[in-house]
Amino acid sequence: MKIFRFFISKIFLRKAILGVAMILLLFMANYTTFTAARSVLSTLQGYQETKYINQEGVYIANLDPHSPIDMDKVDRSGTQAVYDYLSSNFNYAFYTDGFMVSVPNADDMEISLGYMNEAYYTLNQFELLQGTDLDLDFDYQIGGEIPVLIGKGLSKTYPVGATITVEESALGRPLTLRVQGVLKSNANHSNFYALSSKTYYNFSILVPVNEEFINHANIDLQWNGLMDITILETTREEAAELGTVIEDNLGAKFNFFSQQENYDYFNEYYVHSLKVMAAITLVLLAIITCFSIWNGLVSVRLMLKDFTINLLIGLSYSKLRKVFYGYFGILSFINLMVISVFTASNRYGCWIRKDTTFVTYGLFGLIGMDWLALLVVVLLDAVIGIVIVESMLRKIKKVPISLGVLQ
Repeated sequence: MKIFRFFISKIFLRKAILGVAMILLLFMANYTTFTAARSVLSTLQGYQETKYINQEGVYIANLDPHSPIDMDKVDRSGTQAVYDYLSSNFNYAFYTDGFMVSVPNADDMEISLGYMNEAYYTLNQFELLQGTDLDLDFDYQIGGEIPVLIGKGLSKTYPVGATITVEESALGRPLTLRVQGVLKSNANHSNFYALSSKTYYNFSILVPVNEEFINHANIDLQWNGLMDITILETTREEAAELGTVIEDNLGAKFNFFSQQENYDYFNEYYVHSLKVMAAITLVLLAIITCFSIWNGLVSVRLMLKDFTINLLIGLSYSKLRKVFYGYFGILSFINLMVISVFTASNRYGCWIRKDTTFVTYGLFGLIGMDWLALLVVVLLDAVIGIVIVESMLRKIKKVPISLGVLQ
């Protein structure tokens, strides 16, 4: 331990400013790597979650960002005309969420209502912790109880079989909902156009809707449902005709893209961002490696007499290697702890802010992709440590010890 303290204080931390600079550089490299790794993992999940619509004959609506829209022209008769056309000519998957309602629950969270039709539900096949699927429960009468799926966060207050009264709904009147299933922890869906973006269902209620429900719903649900309406078993020409119907009735231009086109659009900017982050990380790693080797060699030369005495009284290069690895191990551990605490604090902040769509459950506040990203950082630090320590030892062995003896 005495030798360890000697080398750390006299070589790596000989000048405090250099030691602090080394720690900050390593932290920057670690955090950039962590962010990039987590983003890649989230994107891979997005690809996995959206692969069900990446098939021939499936087109997804997207409001044209370059086309102005006059909301005064968007009325109930227009949206209903569009849905009448949809029902007569297409098989479509309908989903929209983000309708916030107040429902009593143990965590005092606002609840997000999501509405989905049978085609959307069949495509997704949600995984459940408890309860049963909704496979046969879309053909119901609006006046009675509606079977629903809920997020894990609501299951403490509303177990399977319980009823939930929602005072405000897309129908403009109270609804009675019966809990039929509880979604797995951190169930989510990815954005079709930004695959790394997630919306979590932990405090959501997923309500099955049928044609009758949509026809009686208010304009908000009908309009929002068109934003990501997914047309199944169709052609590009037929989807374009639907776009014309929407424009004629609502004065809004909608484009229809395949999911592969959405992937291509996403990759245009995402891959570029990853390249930038990778370049920054590589530059930081190069600086850290050169800086560490230079700092160690300068300190060894300045402390050559003490260094030589330690070698003469029993310090071996193998022990020195352990000292160096121990030092970089401590640095890596400190950085990992800082990154973990910072990430967990951000996730906990969603609970404090009652940010329903981003609230997650995880070990010590971290979810699966966080832990995997930290593992990537550990592997990177191991590589950095090996390169730096072995390079330093190779350089130190070339320093003539006789100079230290003469001193």
